[in-house]
Amino acid sequence: MNTNNHFDAIIIGGGPAGMTAGIYLSRARLNTLIISDGVPGGQMILTHEIANYPGVESISGYQLSNIMKKQAKSFGCTIKGNSQVTDLQLEGEIKSVTLSDGTTYTSNVIILTPGGRSRTLNVPGEAVFKGQGISYCATCDGDFFTGKEIVVVGGGNSALEEAVSLTKYATKVTIVHQFDHFQAFEYAVEEAKANPKIHFIMESTITGFHGNEKLEHVDIKNLKTGEVQNFLTDGVFIFIGYVPNTEFLKGKVEMNQWNEILVNSDMATSIPGVYAAGDSIVKRYRQVTTAVGDGTIAALAASGYIHQLKSRHLHETLAH
Repeated sequence: MNTNNHFDAIIIGGGPAGMTAGIYLSRARLNTLIISDGVPGGQMILTHEIANYPGVESISGYQLSNIMKKQAKSFGCTIKGNSQVTDLQLEGEIKSVTLSDGTTYTSNVIILTPGGRSRTLNVPGEAVFKGQGISYCATCDGDFFTGKEIVVVGGGNSALEEAVSLTKYATKVTIVHQFDHFQAFEYAVEEAKANPKIHFIMESTITGFHGNEKLEHVDIKNLKTGEVQNFLTDGVFIFIGYVPNTEFLKGKVEMNQWNEILVNSDMATSIPGVYAAGDSIVKRYRQVTTAVGDGTIAALAASGYIHQLKSRHLHETLAH
């Protein structure tokens, strides 16, 4: 075992859950590595404004992620960004993580915090016009549609809240939703319905995207009648949930039918020394604050596990 590449704990994922776990473990004087497949921060860095994070009146997701990263590093946490995991061995006391550059790291504990990504409609033209009229991030792309008419797809909190925020730019926002009712909290529904710029097409879905170099119109199918209308639009924002980034964990840890990681109240998986936290686990609410809470619990439980291991090894050494 290469001791230079051995850590007490390795965290896979650099979003708020992973960063929080890194802060707690490093502050506990445990040698900790965070591996992030992109820029550390996860989905949080796409959020223009976070106004419900306790103790902070208003901050961008990018700023908050940078503060977390700086805090983790100040306690001695090692952070590797833009690193792809190609192999993962979770069984046994010593676990290993191999990256695309061929480097292998070992540890006694793994915390899985890979997060999720925006769910796509997966209909013709979506891949073609992604970034050319189709967006999954209002805060990233909203101002590109100033003075234009746009469509928002979805009926949950994200769809309705982002539709309201997009009225700062767009002259008209049409929400297309597959059901006759919304899944969002009542306050979000009321705010959207009270906004004169927002219109609704219910019990419908988009079945195709069309245009030349940029998106120009979409096919909207009424799910009750089967009728399809050609709807002119300058852009479409899709908010229909997230897919967990757990493809690399298939066959490694227990997951449900939606590929969300199964954990107990300590964020422990079925494998000793392997924990999970954040948007990739089975949970109802996905917020920065809930991810931070998950990361805290996982780190505290992992810390206890590491100390148990070290204590056992010490007793075994003294016995010999």
